[in-house]
Amino acid sequence: MIVKIPSGIRGLDELIGGGAIPENTVTLVYGPPKVGKSIFSYGFTAGGAERGEPCLYISTDYGLADLKRNMQVLGMDAESYMENELLYVIDAISSISGPASDAGNTYLSSSVHNPTDIMVKLGVAIRNITAGYSMFRSVLDSLTTLMAFNDEMLIVRVLTAYIMRIKDAGGTAIVTYTEGSADPKVETMLKAVVDNIIHLDGSELTVEAMIGTGRVSAPYTIDDGGIKVNP
Repeated sequence: MIVKIPSGIRGLDELIGGGAIPENTVTLVYGPPKVGKSIFSYGFTAGGAERGEPCLYISTDYGLADLKRNMQVLGMDAESYMENELLYVIDAISSISGPASDAGNTYLSSSVHNPTDIMVKLGVAIRNITAGYSMFRSVLDSLTTLMAFNDEMLIVRVLTAYIMRIKDAGGTAIVTYTEGSADPKVETMLKAVVDNIIHLDGSELTVEAMIGTGRVSAPYTIDDGGIKVNP
């Protein structure tokens, strides 16, 4: 039997059926720029927090302050999640934006220039989370930025290592990527190493591949509550 967890995205669970995203899998959410990939990630994070499931969020696009602000605009209280140890953030642009010095033990700073350090911080965060939880969520948002600062094949290897560590620890993850930003062969590799694939194009969400589910699609909108799928 395939165990599924609620996605946190309104309407998506009904579209997929059976509970939503298969537990202990990694889902690639990809599409053109500005179609809601990060917003999808926020919903997935908040959906877990509301159920008492922590999320380990690797942010390469936004520093901690911006991440909190973006989620707050959508009615998601990242500050409270972190205070209650339901959100752990690895801020991978801290070397550019300046680290948050008062974020507590649920915050780790790193750099998009140093994928090795990101993986070290990943290990630290996983140990902290699994000390109190047997299952958790994770987000890597986004691969695109890592590829902009590093060799693309290196990031494919980093993604493979990330997937292995998350799944070995009992996690369920979302990874975002901007369509067309890497070599087509690399993009094919990204799709090959994940379990599930969801495409967003700004108006339609398509489940291209998912364990236990056939290909399905539906229109979606973005409002003050985040993404809303209309099956």
